[in-house]
Formats: sequence, structure tokens, C-alpha cells
Amino acid sequence: MAKRDYYEVLGVGKSATDKELKKAYRKLAIKYHPDKNPNDKGAESKFKEAAEAYEVLSNPDKRARYDQYGHAGLEGGGFGGGFGAGGMNMDDIFSQFGDIFGSAFGGGGFGGSRGGRRRSRGSNLRVRVKLTLEDIANGVEKKIKVRRLIIADGVTYKTCSNCNGSGQSVQIVNTPLGRMQTSSTCSVCRGLGKIIDHRPSGSDANGMINKEDTVSIKIPAGVEDGMQLSVSGKGNYAPLDGIAGDLIVLIEEIPHENLKRDGKNLHYDLYISFSDAVLGCNPEIQTISSKVKISLDKGIQSGKILRLRGKGLPSVNSYGTGDLLVHVNVWTPQNIDKKQRAFFEGCKDEDSFKPDPDKINKSFFDKVKEMFQ
Repeated sequence: MAKRDYYEVLGVGKSATDKELKKAYRKLAIKYHPDKNPNDKGAESKFKEAAEAYEVLSNPDKRARYDQYGHAGLEGGGFGGGFGAGGMNMDDIFSQFGDIFGSAFGGGGFGGSRGGRRRSRGSNLRVRVKLTLEDIANGVEKKIKVRRLIIADGVTYKTCSNCNGSGQSVQIVNTPLGRMQTSSTCSVCRGLGKIIDHRPSGSDANGMINKEDTVSIKIPAGVEDGMQLSVSGKGNYAPLDGIAGDLIVLIEEIPHENLKRDGKNLHYDLYISFSDAVLGCNPEIQTISSKVKISLDKGIQSGKILRLRGKGLPSVNSYGTGDLLVHVNVWTPQNIDKKQRAFFEGCKDEDSFKPDPDKINKSFFDKVKEMFQ
């Protein structure tokens, strides 16, 4: 089933402010909260859908990509800016957006059944991946090595004695209105409910070690230079049963030797001799996938642009494929011998050698206008 538009999910317009997004999400989160709708799969699905929409639209980078490319800009063979692609569960949502629910459900703000213990989240990692035009045209799977924090083998934990595993420190304060109970994150375990009991040699204070890992990244066709994609859960791990961060992938396009990119379209500079321009020819040109022969009519003018439809790059949004624009450049000889000079001097007054442009021979500005139509 196709995903609904994120703005439609939250019931806001595309110009919605951060405050309006948060207000809309909180309203939906309270309405479909699992504690308010026990054993209701439909409500749970809507709860997760709203969380996914807010997770993307509340992040400026992800929102910009979504506005430009839609869902395809966030997802593609393992990429995803939202929970749906990353497979996040209810605890992930509560951990990341617990502050939005406030005290609507008591307990720690997430519902009595979950208590106040929180789950930590590991930090994101960033890598740069270089792609050729061939990679971009077809999509590619890259395997890269990254060093990330993971939980060391043999580390053990015990219940925090300060909060008895709740993750919250409770205090009772006498006020003019009577005795009031307040709670805050436990300062000893930082809300995790547990502390390290045994730390293996070589691990840090959190029982983590830095280890090299191979990550497989599926990159969709049509990505552009500077675009960022995220691989969910492939960043640094967090202590205990925390949530792993993401691996942020920055796309860097390697310039092609013969082809220049312009969005979905490609440009190719074709140089032909003066004699080929006069007589016509069938040169071979480079495309993304192979070399093809094209036919140039006799008398072709320098600056002529030929359009090979469908020979460009695919859209990352699957909105069709671009074209290959062949720019014809007639190479004027600079060094000629006496015999050649005599020939051309004899042709100077010939009518066939005099410039005589008509509507068929479009001006430079007409060609540029045509290219962008």
C-alpha cells in the first residue's frame, strides 16, 4: 500500500510551522495512544503513522528532501527517514518523542505500563560515498567499512539501587497546598534503570567498544550530488537495550569524462570536421550504457542540438527518464596548406558558402529556450 502524504497524515498544510506540526502530532498521538486504545491494531497503526510523519517533517533536512522528492527521497532499498522504513517500535517512538505527550497519561508521561525508564539512543555516523554516472543511472549496492560503537561481549548490568530500576528519582515536597510528589530522571543511571556491573577489558565506561563493521548500502537510481540518505540502525549503539543511531550517507558524484549532468538530462559535446559538416556523417557518441551511432545531415550547422530521448538519467522519484542532448560543434581548421587556402579563397564568393540563416537555423537563444521546454 502506498504511503499517505505526511502533511495529510498530520492534517496540516505544507507551510505549517514547527509549533503547528508539534500541536497536530500531539493531538493525534493522544487520540491513538496504545494506553487509550488497548489491543486496537488500527489505532496503533495510526499512532505509528503519525509518529513517522512528524519524525520527518520536524527535521529540517528530511523535510526539505521530502518536499523535493516525496517518499522516494527518504526511502529506497533500505533507506528511510521515517519509522516505517526503519522498523522502529513503540518504545522507539516513546524514547524519541516522550516530551510531546507530556503528562497526558500519567506515569513517566508514556503510560503507567511503561514507567519512567527511558531508552538511550546512539549517535549517528556519517560517510561519503562516491558514485559514477553509471552507478546513478542503474542504482547500486555499496559495501563500506565503518567503525562504530557496539556493546562489548561479556558486559553485565545490575539494577540501579538509587531508583530501583525505575529510571526516576521520586521526591515528596511539602507545599502550602499540601504534600506533592515530583519525579525527575535518576542522576545515577541517567534514566536507564541499570548500571554497569562488569565491564570487560578494553571497553569504555559504558561497556562499549569501537569495532569495524561492513554495511551494505542500497542506493536508488537517480540520486544527486549532495543528497543525504540514512540507513536506520547502522550508527553507534547505545548502552543496555538502547536504540542504535543511523548511518548518514552523503552522495558525491564523480564527474564523467564525456557527459555533463543537468538534473535528469545529460549533455555531450560532439566535435566534427568542416568537411563532415558539409558532407554529412555518422559519428559514434557515448551514452551512459553504451556507444551509439547518430546521423548528421549534410550542411549541419555548428551549435545544432540533437535530443536523444530517454538516454538521460532516471528520476529518483520515478518520474520518467531524462534525455541526452548532443551539442554539435564544427571544428574550424587553423593550419591549412597553400592548396587548401586556394580552394577556400575560391569559394569565398560562392553563394553556397555565404551565410544565409532562416527560421530552420535557430538562434542560440531559441535553442536554449527549446532545451528547457
